[in-house]
Amino acid sequence: MNQMQSIQAEAGGQAPVETKAPRNVKRLALMLSVPLLLLAIGGYFWLTSGRSVSTDNAYVKQDIVAVSTQINGPVVEVFVRENQHVNAGDPLYRVDPGSAEVALLQAEAQLSAAELQTRQLGVAAVGTGGDITGANANLAIQRRSLARQQALLGRGFTTRSAYDDAVNEVQKAETQLSDARAQAANANAAISPTGNQPQIAAARAAIAKARLDLTRGLVRAPESGIVANSDRLLIGQAAITGVAMLSIVKDKAGWVEANFKEGDLARMAIGQPATVSFDAYPGLKVRGHVSSIGAGTGSEFSVLPAQNANGNWVKVTQRVPVRVAFDETPKRSMIAGLSAEVKVDLQTAR
Repeated sequence: MNQMQSIQAEAGGQAPVETKAPRNVKRLALMLSVPLLLLAIGGYFWLTSGRSVSTDNAYVKQDIVAVSTQINGPVVEVFVRENQHVNAGDPLYRVDPGSAEVALLQAEAQLSAAELQTRQLGVAAVGTGGDITGANANLAIQRRSLARQQALLGRGFTTRSAYDDAVNEVQKAETQLSDARAQAANANAAISPTGNQPQIAAARAAIAKARLDLTRGLVRAPESGIVANSDRLLIGQAAITGVAMLSIVKDKAGWVEANFKEGDLARMAIGQPATVSFDAYPGLKVRGHVSSIGAGTGSEFSVLPAQNANGNWVKVTQRVPVRVAFDETPKRSMIAGLSAEVKVDLQTAR
């Protein structure tokens, strides 16, 4: 209380008013409120800690189909452009079918040659039957001649030399018969018993492949989606079998691959709900769930896996890829590779 307040109190005949007590109460309340607030905040984090885990090391993934040609040749027509939407079966580009047309002509020529060879084999097989008949007849004649020579030799009306010549002729006839039978066996073996000659079957297969290659000259979209990486799809560009000319990002919403720290996996399980947010779309949140947990860390599947068997080893926290599937269709288009943040509820199971 200052001097002015004392004079005014004495002039009015009233006792002086004490104001220190309320100020002390306010100061005490203020001093207590700060620790109570900190305690409340700490309690909240303590109660909610361990309920969920989150990571911002997550990216949108989508099925991407690499489209390549199955025949070699230059591109002669292009029907699509970058970022164009196509449906399954829509034409993408056409490859010059000249090589397939030539292959078809060659296969047809091979078929004609195989059919001609088959007819020749049939004629040869029939001819060998006549050779066997002739050889049998000749052998019979030579055996009768040998019998006469043997009878004459016994009565002394022929020479030993003539008899030996007759024996030799019989042996020659037997050899000719054996040769004729062997040739007949070879000729019959060259003809398939089922009537389907291997040469004809191979030629027909070549014709079928050439005709198939003719249809493969027009490349169509295997899936519905968005055309991407079509910078090499130019007229005159050489298309090589197995080399992708463009890609198609499927229409499906895709999924999110979140790389969680290995310490976050202790209570994580398939089916737990998750919330996904995106850097590209502030305010957008999509509900999802854990659909699978990777079988190995990211470093295990890298091109050069880490080798820690040395004296300078430093422990590094590993990250495990976790796939999060969407439970609803996102309101914005999903672009492969978008950065995302995933929060998994560990205390709720499906």
